[in-house]
Amino acid sequence: MSQQMPQRLWAVVPAAGRGTRFGSEVPKQYGLLTGRTVIEHTLAVLCRHPDLAGVVVALSAGDEYWPRLGLDLPVPLYAVVGGAERVHSVLAALSRLESLAAPEDWVLVHDVARPCLRDTDLKHLVATLIDHPVGGLLAMPVTDTVKRVNAAGEVLETVSRTGLWRAATPQMFRLEPLRTALHAALAAGWMPTDEAAAMEAQGHRPQVVAGHSDNLKITHPEDLALAELLMQAQNTVLGL
Repeated sequence: MSQQMPQRLWAVVPAAGRGTRFGSEVPKQYGLLTGRTVIEHTLAVLCRHPDLAGVVVALSAGDEYWPRLGLDLPVPLYAVVGGAERVHSVLAALSRLESLAAPEDWVLVHDVARPCLRDTDLKHLVATLIDHPVGGLLAMPVTDTVKRVNAAGEVLETVSRTGLWRAATPQMFRLEPLRTALHAALAAGWMPTDEAAAMEAQGHRPQVVAGHSDNLKITHPEDLALAELLMQAQNTVLGL
């Protein structure tokens, strides 16, 4: 990001979920990965971007694990109480940012359960979108054959994968348009599963930026072992 750019760059990490599919008493963001919690890895990669102005983390009420971390990050860190769904947590974080950021500042919304985000993908996303009129998201083209099935699991059709992408995070949009889009979605009675969907509903066309498939979202306990292998492979490539 150019030093002359008027917009600053912030990060929002929704981390209020209990991760029921994770099947553990400990929320997945506090699962251990190479000796550190998942959330520590996630925050660390975001904070390595040289232009990041600060991070807002949305936590569940009464989160007993967060105070134990003792984080020491190179940028300001703010914690807020999130909500029942992702959209509520993101809005709570954006509300906190309104007192810190300008309406046209960029916001990176990143899943807490994606600790394997590559520094190069993050930098590529920001560099690609910094002058974009809308913003966009990291994503990967669909390479598998896709089947549409019925409730009984029977195949109804094979769906063409042409033009299909798997959405990931970070997703990068300006503060005020994103806040407006999320509020509009709730007012219309639906829960967007990601920020791009809310922006699309407002008539915007987010830009897809190709990322690597090792930007894994941890969902099940066995994903921790896979994430550790991915991190080791990434470090080997970097010679760390």
